[in-house]
Formats: sequence, structure tokens, C-alpha cells
Amino acid sequence: MSSRQREGDRPALAKPDALTSEALAGARRNQPRRGLLGLAVVLPVTVLLAAGAGGPANTLEVLGPPVTFALPIVAMIAFWWADWPGTLLRGGWSGLSDTALVVAGGAALTLLGRAVTGTPSVPLAAGIFTLMLQLTLVGEGWPLRGRGTRWPGVAALAVCWAAGLAVYLGLVRTGAVPAEDYGAWFAGLGAWQMVWYVALRGWPFARVRRRAVRLVTAHATVFACAWGTYAVVPPDRLVPVAGAAIASVLVVAMLFEAWPAIRLTPLPGRGLVLVLVALLTAGLSWVLPRIAHGVGVPDRLVAAWTAHVTLNALSLAVILHVAVWRRWPASAS
Repeated sequence: MSSRQREGDRPALAKPDALTSEALAGARRNQPRRGLLGLAVVLPVTVLLAAGAGGPANTLEVLGPPVTFALPIVAMIAFWWADWPGTLLRGGWSGLSDTALVVAGGAALTLLGRAVTGTPSVPLAAGIFTLMLQLTLVGEGWPLRGRGTRWPGVAALAVCWAAGLAVYLGLVRTGAVPAEDYGAWFAGLGAWQMVWYVALRGWPFARVRRRAVRLVTAHATVFACAWGTYAVVPPDRLVPVAGAAIASVLVVAMLFEAWPAIRLTPLPGRGLVLVLVALLTAGLSWVLPRIAHGVGVPDRLVAAWTAHVTLNALSLAVILHVAVWRRWPASAS
């Protein structure tokens, strides 16, 4: 396989300057209007997922596990299947069909997780999703991507499920690692995945032409960042902050397409994106616990609920709206 062919197999987020000139021009022309219209969809979905099942505390218990187990399916549809099977339909029916698949898959995988572990383990689901992103973004889908149309996505989901389940059973079920610490480490890993591969669009790893060197360097860097963060931030603090960071990256870099940083040259633009992400992370980390107290979330559940709001509700709403629904219905405006 030629180097040109290998470049063509790399997913968009792993390519240098991932936005094409046409996409960049469209983002500059339509943002921030497109992002603000998207907020009109994202925020109600976020509220529904955060408190729509009988209040915040009950929603955490009822929707937390199935939403988390649904996240790997969202990744498969958005990043491996290019929104199939929704592409078979037109308009809003496309996003609705994909969403129905996500809901059904999340419910089924929750039952599978409960059958295997005996509990609806959110840390298990979070670990599987984070491994899915590590394979998809950091690993560029290698060695599965490019070997078919649909089955590589299914294979990626199965591999990450098997790996995530094996690690969870080997570490958490044996008592070697507390479930809270396990979830915290994966939350930190997910935050760094978002920073390097969504906020910075794969820079600087995407500049390395040789795939073997690029992948080894990328994996090593992301894992080192995760371990470094885990070493200095207490687990009970790491999860809500990492969740806020993940949601902030998605809002800034996906929903608003890095506006207004896209109006700058690459280097200051990347710096501005990171500043915006840091500011929004700080804002979410400050305001969500206060909202939790204000709506009567018990003190023992405040951290878990704020993490649910950012990791499950807000993050999922952004990914669904942008990557699965293709900004519908705002795109029709």
C-alpha cells in the first residue's frame, strides 16, 4: 500500500488540519449562528437527560447506566458508519433512526453488563467507551478501519467491549482497584483524548507521516497525560473536572467548530481554543454543583450527578446533534 493510500485511510480527525478549505470557509461563514442554533437543541436534550426521569437524583439512577452504555454505539455510528443506517433516510428521519438504534443498543448493553457483572456498572461502560475512543481517534481505527464498510465498526465495538470487560473484571471485581478510582482514571484519559484529538484536531501527532511512529507517539503521550493527571488529582475531584473538560471541548470544538479561533492562524488559534475550553471547564465545574444543591440532589450524589450532566447529558447531546443528526433541525434553518 502506498503512502498516499495510507493517508486516505486515516479518519478525518487524525488528518493534519482536519477541516477542509470548504469546511473551514463554511464554519467561518456560519459560526457562531450555527452553534447558537445548535444550543437550542442541545440544552433541552441535556436537561432531559439530566433531570427528565423524575428529578435529578432519580434520573442519575435510571438513565445513567443506559446512556453510558449507549456511548460506544454513538461512536460506532458517528465515527465508523458515517451515520448509517440513518443515511438511508431523509431529513429528520435520518437522525431519529440512528437515535432509535442508540436507545435500543444502550438498553441491550446495559442488560448485558448487568448480567455479566451483577450490577449496572457505569465505570465498566465508561471504560468501554473510552477504549472505543482510544482506538477510533488516537489509534485511527487501525488495524480495523478500511477493511470493509460496516463490520469494522462492529468489530471495534466488540473488541473494546471484550477488552473493557476483561480489565474491569481483572481490576475492579477482584478488589485490586476501587470502582471510583477505575472510573476516575478513564475519565482523565477521556479528557486528554478530547484535548488532543478534538480540540487540537490531532496536532501535532497528525504531522508525523509514518503511521507506526505516529501511533506509538500518540498512544504514549495520551496515556502519559492520563497517568500524570491521575497521580496528582484525587479521584473524587478528577471525575467531575474531567467530565467538565470533555463537555467543554465538545461544545467549543464540535458545536461551535472552534469559533472564533478559526478566524486566526493555526498557532494562536489552537491557543485560543485551549483557553476557551479551560474557561468553560472552570465555569461548569463551579456552577453545576451549585445547581445540584439548588435542585435538591443529596450531598453524596452531587459529584456523580455533575459528572452525569457533563459526560452523559451534555456530551451526548452535542455528539448526537452534530455528528449523528448533522445539526438537524438547526441545519434546515
